[in-house]
Amino acid sequence: MPCTTILIGKNATYDGSTIVARNEDSPSGEFCAKRLEVMKPEDQPKVYKSVLSHVEIPLPETPFQYTYLPNSDTVEGIWGAYGVNEKNVSMTATETLTTNARVAGGDPLVRYKKAEGNEPETVGGIGEEDMVTITLPYISSAREGVERLGMLLETYGTYEMNGIAFQDENEIWWLETIGGHNWIAKRVPDNEYVVMPNQLGTDSFDLEDAYGKKENHMCSPGLKKLIQENHLDVRMDSEEEFNPRTAFGSHEDADHVYNTPRAWVMLRYFNPRTFAWDGPEAEFGPEDDDLPWSLVPEKKITLEEVKWILSNYYQGTPYDVYGKDAKAGKYRPIGISRNNALGLVQIRPYMPEDLKALQWVALGSNVFNAMIPVYPGVDKMPEYLSKAYVKPTTENFYWVNRIIGALADAHFYENQSNIERYQLSADRKVYEMIRKFDQEFQEKEPEDKKAFFEAANQEISDFIQEKTTELLDKVLFTSSCLMKNGFSRSDA
Repeated sequence: MPCTTILIGKNATYDGSTIVARNEDSPSGEFCAKRLEVMKPEDQPKVYKSVLSHVEIPLPETPFQYTYLPNSDTVEGIWGAYGVNEKNVSMTATETLTTNARVAGGDPLVRYKKAEGNEPETVGGIGEEDMVTITLPYISSAREGVERLGMLLETYGTYEMNGIAFQDENEIWWLETIGGHNWIAKRVPDNEYVVMPNQLGTDSFDLEDAYGKKENHMCSPGLKKLIQENHLDVRMDSEEEFNPRTAFGSHEDADHVYNTPRAWVMLRYFNPRTFAWDGPEAEFGPEDDDLPWSLVPEKKITLEEVKWILSNYYQGTPYDVYGKDAKAGKYRPIGISRNNALGLVQIRPYMPEDLKALQWVALGSNVFNAMIPVYPGVDKMPEYLSKAYVKPTTENFYWVNRIIGALADAHFYENQSNIERYQLSADRKVYEMIRKFDQEFQEKEPEDKKAFFEAANQEISDFIQEKTTELLDKVLFTSSCLMKNGFSRSDA
């Protein structure tokens, strides 16, 4: 999936939480309805079979309960996207990555081939469709997530290059697949944030640590052999730090239009004074291959800033997709028409275990939607968020946002004020509601915790349903008045 990811260490966030957020986007010309669901241990499969690759994987007997964001139409599999398990560990999968021919030739991807004539089918490896389902229910920490998924990649292989984040209250780890069976993983520094825009992004890696203490780096056992046999180490000086981006990544013309500008605009926003980002004297431009993978932000990062940057369409730059500059629309925006979902997990270390994790979700194009929180410790999510609708309806959070975005886009500036008011009012209210529910839970811990959280989630869902329907009404009216077949004179 074409996606955009941001990872924020606990000392770089406004409240000391770890924050992991990712847009799941559909490929060009496609849209995919998503929903927020809960998988109970008794419903988790004992043997998992991939729809796309046909690989079968026996699973451990004792899964944890977890949330996930599956496709509404599961004809191509579950595509769980992101979630939180009952141990307050999260996973987001995946950020599709690019690579180079030497990696692809040295460790070929494990692709499915259907049976032809007397030749039986060749089972493929695992991919984005599968990873949440076969990993998240079986891990108690972010580090365990890396170890489990690494084992699965080594055992079954993969048919695509992907980046995956694991998160607990103390650590965030970022794993990147390298070819069909190899992988690297790096711990996000506590005082830094990471930006990932569909390219292999890690720009420094300590192989000695990965093969030794594994404090901040891990990798597959065969990685060194892959590097040596395929001459992937392109450093001029062996004393320089190893750079996975130059060794394993791609630097094609398409990257400079589709990928690197998204990293540039994110870094530019969180570190506006650290470097010169604009004009002929810029230290980093939108097509530069050496943009930093991580930086210490100039100030601590808030949730609303994460939502804003994952909705970004290059506003404030010559590349604004709604602008009049000759460069408008040159680069692929982060907030794009085919955003399926924004999934953000905030794990709050200052809260008791039952309140640590908040799962934030926005559905549809992020330019026009709002992000709301839910408590993951429930057996079911509100129907407005969870029911599978594969056809348009105004009774579903994904579909109503799709409709609003399609109506508002053609008349962006005329609809902009109503969109902004909706987003601001939603932000204010959901923060108020979360404070209220947190306080109520701590003052008098409810006997039935799941019932408490389900009622809280329903109240949040009811609020956002009412406000989103009101926004649809306003956008529909404004856009209807601006239709091409309108006429100023009436018969009144």
